[in-house]
Amino acid sequence: MTRKNKNAKYITAAIAAAAAIAGAITGCNSSPAGNGDAGTANQDTETTPVETTEFVPEIAGVYEAEDAEFTGNVKADKEKPGYSGTGYAAGFSADDDACEFSIDIKKNGFYDLVFTTASNGGYKENYVFVDGESVGNIASEDSSFTDTAVNRVYLETGTHEILVQKYWGWIMLDKLTVQTSKPIDESIYNVSAELVNKNAAESAKRLMSYLTDIYGEKILSGQYCDTGQFGKECAVVNKVTGKYPAVLGLDFIEYSPSRVENGSTSKATDYAKSFWENGGIVTFCWHWNAPSKYLTGEWWSGFRTESTNINLAKIMNGEDEEGYELLMKDIDAIAQQLLILQEADVPILWRPLHEASGGWFWWGASGAEAYKQLYILLYDKLTNEYGLNNLIWLWNGQDADWYPGDEYVDIIGEDIYPGEHVYTSQVNKFLEAVDYTQGKMVVMSENGCVFDPELAKRDGAMWGLFCTWGTEFVAKNTSIYSYSEQYTEKDMLKKAYDSDIVLTLDELPDLKEYPIK
Repeated sequence: MTRKNKNAKYITAAIAAAAAIAGAITGCNSSPAGNGDAGTANQDTETTPVETTEFVPEIAGVYEAEDAEFTGNVKADKEKPGYSGTGYAAGFSADDDACEFSIDIKKNGFYDLVFTTASNGGYKENYVFVDGESVGNIASEDSSFTDTAVNRVYLETGTHEILVQKYWGWIMLDKLTVQTSKPIDESIYNVSAELVNKNAAESAKRLMSYLTDIYGEKILSGQYCDTGQFGKECAVVNKVTGKYPAVLGLDFIEYSPSRVENGSTSKATDYAKSFWENGGIVTFCWHWNAPSKYLTGEWWSGFRTESTNINLAKIMNGEDEEGYELLMKDIDAIAQQLLILQEADVPILWRPLHEASGGWFWWGASGAEAYKQLYILLYDKLTNEYGLNNLIWLWNGQDADWYPGDEYVDIIGEDIYPGEHVYTSQVNKFLEAVDYTQGKMVVMSENGCVFDPELAKRDGAMWGLFCTWGTEFVAKNTSIYSYSEQYTEKDMLKKAYDSDIVLTLDELPDLKEYPIK
């Protein structure tokens, strides 16, 4: 899961701060540079293929940061050269530090929010809110002023508050340029059903054929539940909606040898078989507990970087030969479970080594190259040594620099935890993932909040599926099965599960007989 409790706390605080700021701060000075052509707001326009002529955005406004409203330590500065106007905003150092622009929009439509920033020392990410609602993060890396954008934000006619708030902080913010967005190229949904494993099982081919057939038109509902279809999380979803998710998310975590050594057991493989027999789709991740030799903290948190001293780079370059053998034994253990599923002819959306670029899991802590070597090794071992042909490889590295190559990836996944009660489509992240490569389906492989499917359709962010994480993201921590509205309110969950856009378990075809493309 992505940062989970740690970042959920920070993001929740950021949203609360944003709401307070929006209520307390009045508009700021701006210098509109023209009216935005918001023709992309028309739904008919959204479904029209992009013209062959190069798209040129129209500038809807340019807003200098030094004229915006500041909160906390943020202040106007002019020490660094290269800025526009009379200066820039600096001082993003504490959690509530923020700079808020008040912008005017002349036409309903989709707009790119282009921020000109400079980093005060390496890669930095910071939050962006529109009218108190999270729309994504901006990334700054260069020490000189360069552009970074949150793309395709739908804005209605009128005044809007755009807030940049400290996440990592330590940036200099020069200006905000608001410009019309490029129309969605509908060809991004035309993806191949051919799997990277040329020996893929028919069941996997049938499932991939179905996924690609509905891509761009429908979104599969999904839910992680460690105890299967009738476990706590799925039960509370069913209680609220009267339906079960189309996709069941499970985790091989307890099969990790270092957890087995401490008494862990799991029925995840059995739950996967049962859900497939009941007509559903199964996805697996693996919170890979590091071998016992490398555990420095509590054994049950051995997948986290902070609880291990494993150095993947040394293992992959041959310096730590024992570590290599230990990792191979761990893979052998998981391969045995996958073989059981293959014997039962259960195709799996297989999502190993997830969220690597964040660095919070040990397999991402040594950098992109070591990670990619491990991912490719895992693919080769499971595919060629074990002959596991029931796997659809769902890559979830979350950064283009960590992409192992098209020959090892069937589907791209993004894990998104935007805070509490944030129902936006996360189109900016969707388009970023689309651009990692060409011709791959993009899914929301984990989420905290369930997004509004109508917004996804409007924005052109037709994720292949969503799969809400378990625990407090859907169920209260009580012995009685009770739904938690901390992240997604009941009305929104019901709206999503009732939507014509979203498919639930009862709406799936017979995937065992689905025609292969």
